[in-house]
Amino acid sequence: VCIHRVRWCSSIRFIKSKYVCVCDKSALKFSHHQRLFRTSAVLRGQIVQFKLSDIGEGITEVTVKEWYIKEGDSVSQFDSICEVQSDKASVTITSRYDGVIRKLHYSLDEIAYVGKPLVDIEIDAAKGVAPEEDVVETPPMSHEEHTHQEIKGHKTLATPAVRRLAMENNIKLSEVVGTGKDNRILKEDILNYLAKQTGAILPPSPKAEIIPPLPKSETVPAAPKDKARTIPVPVSRPIVFSGKDKTEPITGFHKAMVKSMSAALKIPHFGYCDEVDLTQLIWLREELKALAQLRGVKLSFMPFFIKAASLGLLQYPILNAALDESCQNVTYKASHNIGIAMDTEQGLIVPNVKNVQACSVFEIASELNRLQSLGSAGQLGTNDLSGGTFTLSNIGTIGGTYAKPVILPPEVAIGALGKIQVLPRFNGKGEVYRAQIMNVSWSADHRIIDGATMARFSNLWKSYLENPASMLLDLK
Repeated sequence: VCIHRVRWCSSIRFIKSKYVCVCDKSALKFSHHQRLFRTSAVLRGQIVQFKLSDIGEGITEVTVKEWYIKEGDSVSQFDSICEVQSDKASVTITSRYDGVIRKLHYSLDEIAYVGKPLVDIEIDAAKGVAPEEDVVETPPMSHEEHTHQEIKGHKTLATPAVRRLAMENNIKLSEVVGTGKDNRILKEDILNYLAKQTGAILPPSPKAEIIPPLPKSETVPAAPKDKARTIPVPVSRPIVFSGKDKTEPITGFHKAMVKSMSAALKIPHFGYCDEVDLTQLIWLREELKALAQLRGVKLSFMPFFIKAASLGLLQYPILNAALDESCQNVTYKASHNIGIAMDTEQGLIVPNVKNVQACSVFEIASELNRLQSLGSAGQLGTNDLSGGTFTLSNIGTIGGTYAKPVILPPEVAIGALGKIQVLPRFNGKGEVYRAQIMNVSWSADHRIIDGATMARFSNLWKSYLENPASMLLDLK
């Protein structure tokens, strides 16, 4: 075929020629159809299999709890796709592509596996979002993709520079409290969060700025009132009698409890109990509660318990250690990551306050507020639930005085706090007075912790709480 001029118009090939030696009609028809096929492929886009990336902590499978999209929906980058729950935390998976959902690989309450396709997304091939060789299967998760996983309910506002800083330090933006306008995350917020993780001392963030108290006439707390005797009220739940046995799989946090408690029963527990007079601490907390409220933080007794425990751990570091499986080596933890057992609708969870040894009582209270809010909503991340070195369980908020707490491996000690009671006690002069008494029950790993060490630690912790002003002498 000798062709002098060729022109394209509307994806159809027209041939103008002054000199055509041979023109095969069938060959021209074949070329025309082939071109139309290639064009339709570009218009349809590419199907990318978006895989469930590694959530961390050795998690290999999760349960799909909720879908935020359905087949045919359009999604953009960072849009929420679904919520999954492991045996450690609930995590919302977000999209890394702009496109249309073509297939959901799992139904609700089905088990999804890390590294397997979660959804199929049709993307615009003209935008070059994914290379042609990745149409059938996407590569393994990259570090950038990991930052797209956010805790449910947290929409983060941050500049690209701040996002890059978070990515380089492996920090999830959803776990950082923003201090900018509309809760925008600033560079200082990332640095402060990083400092809390590493124990470094940095200038306080704007939210930690101390606000001067109002005049005494406006800040005098009301006198503590005697708590009336309360009668437990049963939870109102519909009762259904089916007459048949029901079998359910153990999933989520209950599955984690099975694993951890099975390992815990291999530890020889040593128990020690005592009572603490919190009369002076209650007075101090009443004076500080209004000031903390002005700074946007609810101040309970727990921050004092946690800080006193950290001061005690500085003197007895064996209680903040970990024993390896072969019982040949003991690792003394530099950070005091003190866990707080919480009762939630999902079951027992134990988030921890990181680097308590470098935090003030106010900073501990602020972090506790955050953990309690996320715990109530089932939105705690794996970073909040991992890395604990010592645990306190405040069973007294529900009831009871003494308990027998079970150690949470690989930790070696735990304390259970009972309810506060008004009881008669004698002072140094033999006079009877009203005392605010709380009981505490300790459990320690008797393989490396002896009874005398546990008792001395408890006495030191008790002295800090009974004389809270003495903590000022040892605060860092």
